[in-house]
Amino acid sequence: MIEIERFDPFNNRLCRNVRNALSESFNKVLEQKKMQPLRRVSEFYLNDPLPACVKTYIDQRLSAYERVLTDVLENQLDDPLKISVAIWNRHLFFETHEYLEQHWMTADGDEKKLLQAIIRAAGAYVHLEQGNLAGARRIADKAVCVLEKQQDRLAPYTNPLRLLVKLRNLDPVPPVL
Repeated sequence: MIEIERFDPFNNRLCRNVRNALSESFNKVLEQKKMQPLRRVSEFYLNDPLPACVKTYIDQRLSAYERVLTDVLENQLDDPLKISVAIWNRHLFFETHEYLEQHWMTADGDEKKLLQAIIRAAGAYVHLEQGNLAGARRIADKAVCVLEKQQDRLAPYTNPLRLLVKLRNLDPVPPVL
């Protein structure tokens, strides 16, 4: 086993594969409202020796996913934007992106633009987590342009000004939505 210093899905294939597999199974968890799909995937990886940072990532994701599912079930969330807020607030930005992408693909008009902007906002935080300021800036600027125009549509779900300020400043501490 090759030890790696940090979980980096942009530059390490194992990290990328783990992130993508967990995220894909998390979408199934949200669809089925049970943790079983995620347990199978995590066990697949955890049955082999893993670098400490990968094991930690899996453990942290499993815990966060369980909390999101609890939020969804207890609050009877069924609106994709409300669910994405629950995902975002657990600092699961890649998962926010992946979850909303399936809804973005079938949306149209202003709804499509809003979903894409939130996807981009989440993407900016994915890049910030990895220290990629240039990538975060590029994506955040695109998100801000749309979110400024969609503030009324976003207001029932979160304070759009808080999100806009954080994105404009590339604040590494993401806002609670």
